[in-house]
Parts: sequence; C-alpha cells; structure tokens
Amino acid sequence: MGKYNKMLQQERQEIFNSLYEGKVPKRIPIAACVTVEFAIKYYGIDILKAQWNPELLEGAFRKVADDFYSDVFPIRDLIRFPVFYRLLGAKNFVMGSNGFLQHPEISAMHSDEYGAFIKSPMDFILETILPRIYSALDTDPVNRSLILAKAYKAYCDTVGFLNGVVIPNLEKEYGKYQAPPQSSAMTAAPMDFIADQLRGFKEISLDIRRKPKELIEACEAVYDTMLERGIPAQPSIYNYTFIPLHMPPYMRNRDYEKIYYPTFKRMVDGIAAAGGKSYLFLEQDWSRFLDSLYDLPENTILRFEYGDPKEIKGKLGKQHIITGLYPLGLLKTGTKQQCIDKAKELIDILAPGGKYFFDLDKNIITVDSVNVDNLLAVLETYRTYGIY
Repeated sequence: MGKYNKMLQQERQEIFNSLYEGKVPKRIPIAACVTVEFAIKYYGIDILKAQWNPELLEGAFRKVADDFYSDVFPIRDLIRFPVFYRLLGAKNFVMGSNGFLQHPEISAMHSDEYGAFIKSPMDFILETILPRIYSALDTDPVNRSLILAKAYKAYCDTVGFLNGVVIPNLEKEYGKYQAPPQSSAMTAAPMDFIADQLRGFKEISLDIRRKPKELIEACEAVYDTMLERGIPAQPSIYNYTFIPLHMPPYMRNRDYEKIYYPTFKRMVDGIAAAGGKSYLFLEQDWSRFLDSLYDLPENTILRFEYGDPKEIKGKLGKQHIITGLYPLGLLKTGTKQQCIDKAKELIDILAPGGKYFFDLDKNIITVDSVNVDNLLAVLETYRTYGIY
C-alpha cells in the first residue's frame, strides 16, 4: 500500500528541481530503479505470464516501492513487451525461454545500400528495413496496415497503459518526484541508430574503416529524424530525453571525432535549444572522450558505467550533472560494510558543489545480481549521509 506523504513529495520536487537547475539541493537525490523483470521476480510471479498481462504488474511495482527507498518511482525500462514484437514477427527483439527479451545481432541493411538510405532514410526504413526486421510486415499493403494497427494497439495497452496511467498514479500515491507531463522522450545518436538497428555491431565496425564517407553521410541523413524523436511534446529542463550511447568505446579517437561526435553533439544541442535536457547513458568506458562531453549543453545528465570518479568530477562536475559509477557487482560480492564504504567514498568525491544524484553503474535486471540487504544499506547511507 502506498505511503503518501505530501511534505516528502514536496521535498523531492525541490531537490530534483534544484538538481536540474544546477543548484545544490538539501540532500543528494536518489534514483534507485530496477527493471520490470527484477520487479516481477522479486514479487514472485511468473515472468512470462506477467509480461503478457500488464495488469498483473502493479502489485510487483508496489512491492519494490515499499521495500526500496527512492526519490523517483523505482521502476525503469517500461518500453519493451513481447506482445507487440510477437505480432510484428520481430527478429531484433525475441523472447527467450527465461522470460527475458533478447536483442540478437542482425544486419538489416546491406553494405551496398547506403546510397538508398542516404537518399531518403524514412522511405528506405519503411519500405525495406521494416519488412526485413519484422517478418509479419513482409506482405501486401492491406495486411501490413492491419498488422501495424494491431501492434500499435498492443503497444498502447502495455507501454502506454503503464507509463501513462499506472506509474503516474503510483508516483502520486507514494509521494515520488513527478516530472511535468509529456516532458520525456527517448532517441539515439545517429550513428548508434545505424549501428543498432540497421547494420549490427560487426558490420558497422567494418564500415567505419571501409566506408567512412558513406557512414558520415548516413548520420547526417538520419539526423533530423533522431532529433525529432528526441524532442518531447512539452520539453522541460525538469525532465529529460534518454539517450543510451553505444559505439564510441569501440572506436578510435579520430573516428569518433569525424564520424560519431558531430551529429551526436548537434542533436544534444538541438534538444537543449528546444527547451529540453539530455540524459546520456555512457555505456562502457568513456574516459577517452571526457573533454568532448564538457562542450555539451550545461547540466546535461551523464550516467557513467566506468571511469575514475575523481577525474570525471574534476573535468565535468562543474558543467554537468553526474550519476552512475556505483558498481552493481559490489552489491553482489561485497560485504555490507564494503558497500557502505563505497557509497561514502563516491559521495565525498561526487557530491561537493551539487550536480550529482545516486544511481548504479548498470541496471538491476535479475534478483540474483544483487544482495538485497547490501542494496538497502547503500540506499540508507545515501539517505542519511548524503546531506549537504
């Protein structure tokens, strides 16, 4: 049952508003979130059944909210459910026997098709890529329209229902931070979109060396679409556009500078110019690229998986909002005191001057990936030690 506390919710609104404005809040905001799969397993219901029946999920969400302290509602990644992928005959997201959606390596665009993509990206995606990725769409126009309509209805009944109804109601009931309505979005850096959805990791790695000119032109061609996806209906600095960043750690510096960075930076600048804010999930190790991140719009949110907290704070802490870096693995393998000590170490390094909130370096996906007692101890440490 929810524990609504009006004063606590007001405090949470104030500390996140201060954070997003680049001011020092009264305490470190805590964004401790788990995935839907973790919540289902933690609650003890069948993971396959629950993902096909979203009405079963509210109990799992309540259990997580009751047990884990967080200033935001502690569920994330409410974007992928098997029902609409099954209707589409998806090859890029496939439900495994363990109840987890898998993202197989696929290459839907051939190496000799860059010219067609650059000429008209959206036409190429609609006419060529979608039927290759979604086998159910490889049919006549009438049936394709019916299948798309069914899949969109299923999407609205799952993702739309949970994000538009269930989560906002629970945020209010539990007194969590609530961002302005319609102020969130999700997009991809142009090169990441090409790598993830069109070429695949293996092929894009070859393209970087063999077709750099075509790859740059393709990033420019799809830029407008990625920017449009990244601007919320009601942009606000008190929420964000989530952008997971994939390819740079696997690129040479000069390739990053010539191919990846120009359209990526322009997109983040465009979101800021529209009145929004970007939340960048910097996957793997971005230590080589810290200087380039400094030049992004002020108060961009940077969630790091790896890196030296002191170096990151020193180079970026006055310009941007830092999060992540707390090692998920330590919650599994460390003692309770080791976990508490790590929390205090990161607070002492990252908290001075503000522009920091708590999150882990990786998402908690499975129940056996953490020692729950250690996680609870870390959350309590941030709540009591993280006072300015």
